[in-house]
Amino acid sequence: MTTLITGATGFVGSSVLRHLLDAGHEVRALVRPRSDPRNLADLTLERVAGDLTDAASLRRALEGCDALFHVAADYRLWTPDTGTPYRVNVDGTRELMHAALDAGVRRIVYTSSVAVLGLNADGSPADEDTPVLPADMIGHYKRSKYLAEEVVRELVRTRDLPAVIVNPSTPVGPRDTRPTPTGQMIRDAAAGRMPAFVDTGLNIVHVDDVAAGHLLAYERGKIGERYVLGGEDLSLQEILSEISRLTGRRPPRVRLAPALIMPVAYAAEAWARVSGREPLVTVTGVRLARKRMFFSSGKARRELGYSTRPASEALADAVRWFRENG
Repeated sequence: MTTLITGATGFVGSSVLRHLLDAGHEVRALVRPRSDPRNLADLTLERVAGDLTDAASLRRALEGCDALFHVAADYRLWTPDTGTPYRVNVDGTRELMHAALDAGVRRIVYTSSVAVLGLNADGSPADEDTPVLPADMIGHYKRSKYLAEEVVRELVRTRDLPAVIVNPSTPVGPRDTRPTPTGQMIRDAAAGRMPAFVDTGLNIVHVDDVAAGHLLAYERGKIGERYVLGGEDLSLQEILSEISRLTGRRPPRVRLAPALIMPVAYAAEAWARVSGREPLVTVTGVRLARKRMFFSSGKARRELGYSTRPASEALADAVRWFRENG
């Protein structure tokens, strides 16, 4: 049985890839020619060149495949070309799912995000059924992932697409080579480069627990259902305090209101357009910080047997990996 995975060179995808190999899957990875290959080093798998924006490459990659794990996504809170997240996350997902139907793939796990879910006004943990509207989607990443999940759900209803949806919360841990926005925050805090912060709330989960959840969804998930793969709800202040404990640094003491940071974010994005370098703070990031993004994984625990380790272990593994990899 051949299993195709997208996003295998990335943070979550590389962990899913390792879990697939450990479970005995014969894995084929769709790899962009310009991808960083470090997360594939010393692994035995088939690599095929392709891109989510190249429909022909998707069809070639799916030839002879029985299963598909679609983990790849454009996960950036800012990009100079605002159309890119939609071409990759929405159009690419649509083309891949149609190609999977044509190839006769029997089982699909689609990696969505808790970013597409609703949030409770009182800050209590949200879940798969918390009401949400398209207008609630802040920024192009969230909007594109919301639309991409709608593509998958519509194909389940109209074409019997054999897909199970997983919604990871905020994964942290090893192999965050890019790094992700959360990984960048952990790296900067560990290096003492975060003198102040805008307090918010995040659901922290070890990336390897998220990967294990993907395989549980493949084995036990119900077609068309979605499952939050989260961990532990923490305030950003609690996260930064734990990172400080791990590194022996003093935690940042200055808490800033989002309104004070917003002008800085606009200026940073304006400079990014001129310099070509990603901004250190983004308008979308500041807007998201106004919400406490707490989530419940109760459904995944009940129906899939999903379990997680403490968030402190996830943060420790992330700090250790960043330190060991410079």
